[in-house]
Amino acid sequence: MRLRKETDELQEEEILLVARVSDALAHPARIKIYRFIMKRNKDRVPVCNKDVVAAFDYSQATISQHLKKLAESELIQVQKNDKFSMYYANLGVLVKYLDATKKFE
Repeated sequence: MRLRKETDELQEEEILLVARVSDALAHPARIKIYRFIMKRNKDRVPVCNKDVVAAFDYSQATISQHLKKLAESELIQVQKNDKFSMYYANLGVLVKYLDATKKFE
C-alpha cells in the first residue's frame, strides 16, 4: 500500500526562509539593529557600521557579529563603499518571511 504524499502549503524554500530569518531575529539586539537600519533607510540616510555602533551600547565587535547574522539571513544587504560597508534593509525578504509565516496552521 502506497501512501499519498501530502501537499504542504509551505514549500521547502519557504521553510528554509522561515528558519533562517527566525534565527536572525531571535536576538533582541538584532531586531533593534534591523529596525534602526529600516528607519534610517526609510529616511534615505545611509547606514554604516559606525552609525550602528554610535546608536547602540554594544561593542564594535558585537555589532559586527549581529550585522553578519542579519546579512547571512538576507534581511540586510551590504554594499562595499571604499573602506566602509553600507547596510540596507531588504524588505523583500521580510515580506516573503511574513507571507510564509501566515501559512502556519
